[in-house]
This record gives sequence, structure tokens and C-alpha cells, in this order.
Amino acid sequence: MEPGAIPSLIFTLGGLLIASMFLKSWLERLGLPPLVAFLGLGLLLRLADGEWGLLGDLGHGTFQVLADLGVICLLFRVGLESDLAGLARQLRRASVLWLLSVVASGAAGFAVAYYALGQALLPGVFVAVALTATSVGVPMAVWHRAGKLDSASGELLIDVAEMDDVSGVVLMALLFGGASTLVGEAAALGPLAWTLAEVLVRLGGFMALCYLFSRYLEKRVTHFFRRMERGPDPMITVAGMAIVIAALAGLLGFSVAIGAFFAGLVFSRDPEAVKMEASFQAVHDLFVPFFFIGIGLAVEPSSLPGGVFLGLVLLVAAVGGKMAGVGGPALLWTGWRRATLLGLSMVPRAEIAMIIMERGRAMAREVVPPELFSGMTLVTLITCTAVPLVLRPLLRRWEAAEA
Repeated sequence: MEPGAIPSLIFTLGGLLIASMFLKSWLERLGLPPLVAFLGLGLLLRLADGEWGLLGDLGHGTFQVLADLGVICLLFRVGLESDLAGLARQLRRASVLWLLSVVASGAAGFAVAYYALGQALLPGVFVAVALTATSVGVPMAVWHRAGKLDSASGELLIDVAEMDDVSGVVLMALLFGGASTLVGEAAALGPLAWTLAEVLVRLGGFMALCYLFSRYLEKRVTHFFRRMERGPDPMITVAGMAIVIAALAGLLGFSVAIGAFFAGLVFSRDPEAVKMEASFQAVHDLFVPFFFIGIGLAVEPSSLPGGVFLGLVLLVAAVGGKMAGVGGPALLWTGWRRATLLGLSMVPRAEIAMIIMERGRAMAREVVPPELFSGMTLVTLITCTAVPLVLRPLLRRWEAAEA
């Protein structure tokens, strides 16, 4: 290790944190999600590293660990904010839109990637699964600012988007398990079926353990730490338990992201644990930027020209899939304005989509080629930036007209 490598790395990390928090504050004032800035910082860091060799092996390893912690924080919060009991009550109302949303967006993603762009089967499947999930936080912020989140359309949007998240995590678990069988094999339907069956069994066992912990131990553990600790310490302890659960999922062959999501579900049924979520905000804000910075850092500069073309074509699938799967069916029981608002609100892709693409990129270049990874990163940037800008004025005018 070269002298000064660690101080230089710490300097870089500190500078990125300062820049990310400044840009986060600035973008939030504009009503835009901060992940746009984080992705840009990561890409700039990749260009600087290629030019001057800033990071080295130590830096890349450190950013990988920080990015994994960011993933855990992201998916833990998604799980923590999920209300499975509430979703079950709304299943009859929202299930049709959710099912059509997943099918239409997945089919559009696969068709465009496999047939229009000539990608291989496995990359096409990764794109399809990635495009099924919605980044619910992006449209929710716009609906909340407009004071429309508690409207009938806003509540339906939350239900469908949360179902998207849950199904996206389950599909992600199956995809990661099955992809390892197909890498390097032209046809492996027999081994694939056995692998998927094994994944389902392990996933079912892991979910059962999470349920038992949530049902019989979680409240006792949370109450114990609330009595023993002050201030934000109990939430930090809960975050530590979430990291342990995520690591156990990794040891069982799943992604730590999947483990983090189920860890959030474990604590979501306890009102006291959910109340402590405000204490988790600082931990969330510390590590989440590094996930998106890591995505930008993983983009290969040489892949950008081809990635821009792929991204623009995939953008058609990203928009068309959700508009057709959500906006189209919504026309059957609501006006065209609300149907358009619902479909448009489901378009943003970010956390789960990029976790899927990043994991595929890490498996092998043939699973998610560099140009495809760059293209999906562009889809994230465009959908998370453009949708709030378009949705905000439409929501203000159309929801008022429909009220």
C-alpha cells in the first residue's frame, strides 16, 4: 500500500459526502430526487479515477462495502415502510393494476431488449425484471407536496407501487438464483427448474424464520433496547440487526438487498419500531448516497456512446410498459386524466431496478454487458428527473379538475 493512500481515500470520501449533501439539499428544493446527483458524482469519480488513478484496489473495495451498506439501508427502509396487512386489505382493489403493471412492463422490457436491441436471453430477462419495479419514493414526494397523497388516486398509487416493490424483490431472488445456473450455458432448463425450486424452498425457509422472529421475538428485543438505550441508540441497534439479517441472507445465497428488505418487514409490524424510523434517517442519509455513487462508479466510460443509444430505446419500454399496464386499465374505472397520472407516476425506476442490473453486471459481462448497464443507468436518470417535472404541473391542474 502506497504511503498516504488511506488519508487520500478518507479525503475523497469526506469530499463526496459534503458534495452529496449539498447537492441533495439543492435538488430537493427543485423537487428532484437526489439520486440524480449521486449517480453523477459516481460517474465523475470514475472518469477521474481512470485519468489519475485516485482509488486503487483499496478504494474500489471500500466503495463496494459502502455501496452494500447503502443497499441494505435502502431496502430495509422499503420493507420498514411496507404495510403488508394494509396491502392485504387493499389486494382486491389494487391487485389487477399491480399484476398488469408487472406483466406489461416486464414484457415490454424483454421485447425491446431481446428483439429490438438484439440482447441475449439472460440480459433480456434482467432488463425485464428490473423494469417491473417502481421507485415509489419519486412520485410519492410529488403527490405529497401537492397535498394529493391522501386522495383516492394517491392511495391507489401507494398500494400498487408497494406491491410492485414486494414482487420486485421476490422476482429478484428468483432471478439471482436462476441466473447462476444459466451463465455460460446455452440451454439448461432442467438444472434451471431444480435451481428455482431450491431457491423457492430456501426463500420460504428464510421468510418463515423472519416471520417467527417478527411474531415472537421482535417486540421483546425492541422493548429491551428501548429500556437500555437512550436517544437514537435503539434505532441504530435495530439497523445493526437488519445488517445481520441481510448478511444471513447473503450466506444463504441470496442478495443482501433481499435480506435487508425482509429485515424491514420484520420490524414493520411493530408500531414502536416504525416510530423509531426518524432516528434511522441519519444512517440512511450517510450510506445510501454511496450505493448510487457506486452505480456511477461502475459505469465504464467506453460504454457510454452505445449506452446512450440503448438507454433511449429502453426508455420507450420503461414508459410504455407502465403507461399501458397501469394507465390503460385505470381508464376502465376512472377518467383519462387520473389514469394518465397513475401511469406516469409508476414510470420512475431507481433502487430495485439498479440493484438488479448491478448484481447482473457483477456476475459476468455476458449477463449485463457494460453498454446495457450504462443504458439502464440513463433510464434511471431520465425517469427520475423528467417524471417529477412533468407530473407536478399535471397533478396540480388535473387532480383539481377531477376533485
